[in-house]
Amino acid sequence: MAANSNPTVRRRRLGAELRRLRLASGLKSAEVAKRLMVSQPKISHLENGRRTISPRDVRDLCVVYGVTDPQVIDSLMGMARESGQPGWWHAYGDIPQSVYIALETDATFLHTYESMVIPALLQTPAYADAVIGETIPLLTAEEAGTRLKVRLRRQHRIYDPTGPLRLWAVLDESALRRAVGSPDVMREQLEHLNALGTEPHITVQVLPHTVGAHPGLSGQFSILRFADSSAAATVVYLERFTSDLYLEKPSDVQHYGVMFDHLQALALSPDSSRDFITHVTKMYIDTAGRP
Repeated sequence: MAANSNPTVRRRRLGAELRRLRLASGLKSAEVAKRLMVSQPKISHLENGRRTISPRDVRDLCVVYGVTDPQVIDSLMGMARESGQPGWWHAYGDIPQSVYIALETDATFLHTYESMVIPALLQTPAYADAVIGETIPLLTAEEAGTRLKVRLRRQHRIYDPTGPLRLWAVLDESALRRAVGSPDVMREQLEHLNALGTEPHITVQVLPHTVGAHPGLSGQFSILRFADSSAAATVVYLERFTSDLYLEKPSDVQHYGVMFDHLQALALSPDSSRDFITHVTKMYIDTAGRP
């Protein structure tokens, strides 16, 4: 999806402009929330582009911020109407991670660390199907099928010929050796991972067990960076089973950025990582050949 047609992009741009107007008015978000009799988190979500902004929200905020120029108000309200248009993921109903998917669709760079599984954007259909089916209890066949379709649709982002997502993935060795599905599924997945790692916009590094303790032991995280300088430039995403976390405070972003830098330095080089993945792949080939 082109950036200018992504409703998330429009929401983020509108939210950034509303934040600029609030700061220019000298008001804090808590003061604005009190005047409009809404919660302070709502104001924050509007400014961060994580909540749909209605034309009425824009009108009310303009009154509070003292914006009287009709052209400015009309422009902001037009952006609000456009931002309410659904993204491609809405066609699949109420799906988990919809906020993250919207951000991922908008992002220019994605740095991700995975300790247990292959990152979703690099998964084969068979591997993704096994991960979804084996990690989410009480999932119906229909729900599993929908999640698989959404995951594979997300992968279009790294194949976009006009502007593919620049992806840098650091994987713990455990993600390669954890047998998801069958040996044949793992063989296909690791071969696919190595093939993608040769693409100029995709970098894959393996963090071997021999490095010992490292900053990634606390779990998975992703850092999304955006080209639109008028909106928040970076978001850190922490995936959890029941509720995800989105961190945008500069101190949090810097903390995870330093963590990722350390993981990159500890991991094998991309070339050595491909050799390591090939070695593990042979293990699955041998396993699949046994009676």
